[in-house]
Amino acid sequence: MVDITRLSSSDMHFEQALDNLLMFEATQDATIDQAVLQILAAVRERGDQALIEYTRRFDKLEVASIEQIELSRDRLQSALQSLDASERSALELAATRIRSYHEKQVSESWHYVEADGTLLGQKITALDRVGMYVPGGKAAYPSSVLMNAIPAKVAGVQELVMVTPTPAGELNQLVLAAAAICDVDRVFTIGGAQAIGALAFGTGTVPKVDKIVGPGNAYVAAAKRHVFGLVGIDMLAGPSEILVICDGRTDPEWIAMDLFSQAEHDEQAQSILLCPESAFLDAVMESINRLITTMPRQHVIRASLENRGALIKVRDLEEACTIANRIAPEHLELSVAQPEQWVKRIRHAGAIFLGRYTCEALGDYCAGPNHVLPTSGTARFSSPLGVYDFQKRTSLIQASPAGAAELGRVAAILAKGEGLAAHALSAEYRCTK
Repeated sequence: MVDITRLSSSDMHFEQALDNLLMFEATQDATIDQAVLQILAAVRERGDQALIEYTRRFDKLEVASIEQIELSRDRLQSALQSLDASERSALELAATRIRSYHEKQVSESWHYVEADGTLLGQKITALDRVGMYVPGGKAAYPSSVLMNAIPAKVAGVQELVMVTPTPAGELNQLVLAAAAICDVDRVFTIGGAQAIGALAFGTGTVPKVDKIVGPGNAYVAAAKRHVFGLVGIDMLAGPSEILVICDGRTDPEWIAMDLFSQAEHDEQAQSILLCPESAFLDAVMESINRLITTMPRQHVIRASLENRGALIKVRDLEEACTIANRIAPEHLELSVAQPEQWVKRIRHAGAIFLGRYTCEALGDYCAGPNHVLPTSGTARFSSPLGVYDFQKRTSLIQASPAGAAELGRVAAILAKGEGLAAHALSAEYRCTK
């Protein structure tokens, strides 16, 4: 039996119980933090030599020179050619759908001219170079390559540099094939905090980037946190989450498996079901207990559901939407009739999956929208990764003589009010021409 939390919104202490359920503090391990700082300092000071040493130490991979940790474009193409037809077709179809979706996110430069001839506008420019971290070895995710590389390429990033660890020399062919499909420019077989340091500082061989994206372990997350400011980063993600709102009419086995789909990520992942029907919650519970023994990662799923999962009875679907907005989940499934009626009530969610047939797993791999999503309630103010994360906006201002005279007088008044005489005079000079 899985000992998952059961709650009811009508309980006297429901609010506190929900707060306790949602509470998650990403504790920063002092030992990890100290190790990461030492690694970053070594990479900054000794560059390629430090990378060689850490690759030997952590990946148990003997390399004589830094050239041995870079893979050629031919090697990536070879990996793509080695795939069986079904794997290659799946990767290419997913890439096509992801690219099509993200092409609609591209922003264009714009401007307008006022009556006196003053021009105002905004210039959109892609980042020059982006670094992408991809977990390697057995824990390899080709879908992460697609989701991070494609929006960068669509945005017009000039150079995309991928780093991925190869413990004991183990290369994942699907990851390399995905890099080939996405036309990644350079690939280095390094991982951990040392790879983040190489991207942030640059070494003799690994180029310095403007932004680092992609998931990683605790050392990678800590390294990204420490280099933020020197370079941009995508986000500091917490455990994966799914919130399902169901009207009690979906097959309970489907819902149980949807909860499993996030629980199997790790023991801290969170899976929550909201439903107004007690009998349906019971049916889902029965399905959970029956199906969990068939799951290869059943121990992880059990720990996740017992640590942070919940089945919650709500008064109605309207209350479910209110609770969903409070949770602001990474993934939200509206497994209800007429989901378009209820999606209007959702204000905070990383991604919304409408209808009984739209499982979250489709979004993870091939639907098209990005699967890099805000977690831990940050959907209240954050968005999915997208093309806009790889583009900068620069303001354009060109004052005409008449505009300079009019705006100069206004600027001078405000500058004097702030006690900035040079600002005021700089503006007033243009008023007299």
